[in-house]
Amino acid sequence: MSANVALDIPISSRLRPCTPWKQIFLVLTTAMFSLCSSAVAYGAPTALVAARVIDGRSDTLSKATVVVVDGKTIVAIGGRSVIPADAEVIELGDATLMPGMINTHEHPLMSTSDYQNAHLATSSAYKALTALAGLQKLLLAGWTSVRVMGDADVGYANQDLRRLIDSGLFLGPRMTGAAHYISITGGGGDVNYLSPEQTVRPDGLIADGPEEIRKAIRNEIKYGADWVKLLVTGAFESVGDDPRNIAFSPEELRAAVEEAARHGVPVAAHAHATEGIRQAVLAGVRSIEHGTYVDDETLHEMARRGTYMVPTVYLGDYYDKGDQGDHLRAQDKNDDYIKNGRAAFLATILRAHKYGVKLAIGLDLGAGIADPSVYANEFGVFVEAGIPPMAAIQAGTRVAAELLRWDNRLGTLEKGKLADVIAVPGNPLVDITALRHVSMVMLGGKLIKRPGSSQALAGLLPATSVP
Repeated sequence: MSANVALDIPISSRLRPCTPWKQIFLVLTTAMFSLCSSAVAYGAPTALVAARVIDGRSDTLSKATVVVVDGKTIVAIGGRSVIPADAEVIELGDATLMPGMINTHEHPLMSTSDYQNAHLATSSAYKALTALAGLQKLLLAGWTSVRVMGDADVGYANQDLRRLIDSGLFLGPRMTGAAHYISITGGGGDVNYLSPEQTVRPDGLIADGPEEIRKAIRNEIKYGADWVKLLVTGAFESVGDDPRNIAFSPEELRAAVEEAARHGVPVAAHAHATEGIRQAVLAGVRSIEHGTYVDDETLHEMARRGTYMVPTVYLGDYYDKGDQGDHLRAQDKNDDYIKNGRAAFLATILRAHKYGVKLAIGLDLGAGIADPSVYANEFGVFVEAGIPPMAAIQAGTRVAAELLRWDNRLGTLEKGKLADVIAVPGNPLVDITALRHVSMVMLGGKLIKRPGSSQALAGLLPATSVP
């Protein structure tokens, strides 16, 4: 350990009596976190030099080939003439620089596909630790921001993780989102496969009627949630409900949106059924998650209102029997979608794009379930649907940042924005699968992953865990 690593231990902690082993543990863990912080400390400006730049805003490649970062922010974009004399120059060769990818629909605490049982089998603390490992792997794969859309936890582990990452104690992607999904009795957030004699606490918050919904939302906000997630319809992955059925009534939806708005918190609506989507849009939700059976009339209304849509298409592909095997407790519903609904949904997504609906990238997979490289397959599904590659990339950068209301500081490569920058080999506009092979990651000016290295920075992850 370097002699100049400061042990930043609060005075109260130093003076508090404790057993010798506790003192040793405190010193070692604090030193480790300090070492992690010192490894990514800011120094001289950094000039990232590549063959091309996707800035997230323009519909064509930028003429720039250099992004200069000083501290946390981007200070210049242009040719080699903008490189300061004292800058560290990182030559990336035939690579493309672009904004860090933003996953707008994630469940970090899910480490098993049987999520309706996972929250019963492990503690909130266990899930938080496994989630941290999964989130760090996502960061190394280029996902610099994550929106949590409820999770398999009866506690508020994600909100604690966000606070720890924001405080600098751990490295991880930027986080926002809902702690739980709010569901009706018997809905997608309830446990519907046990006998009436059993009493089990579901991972979703069960709320029936406007007043219960208002109280559930107030509890979410009280414990740190900055989004509200409503299961407006049934789901594909849960047992005992139907994605074509509507859960909440229009009155309940209005109460939810009104209550959340009074606290300045946006609402995301999980919705597959046509009428459920329409009612959620009319109630004023900010985003529709999935939207499988949305009709053209509602798509036009979404475009008019500026309602975002997060299709999460690759989720169904991942759980396709022919690809991953039987992983879901409700596998039959996913199989039916793949066989009879996927092609129609891809056509719907293309129409949504043409109508001007704001589409954002979200995976819905669970950070501890899949290899992080497959997350970029969602961009490929957008391209498969007929959406131009640049628009697909913008859906996971600029548009996603707009959905999160973070577009004033990230989502594009522009002077003054936070330096969340990644590099991918070649040109992803020619081969979208390049997004699966991120070679460099910078988060807020901190170089998290260097090009050509198989190792992450000290204190982030063991070298064997780095993709």
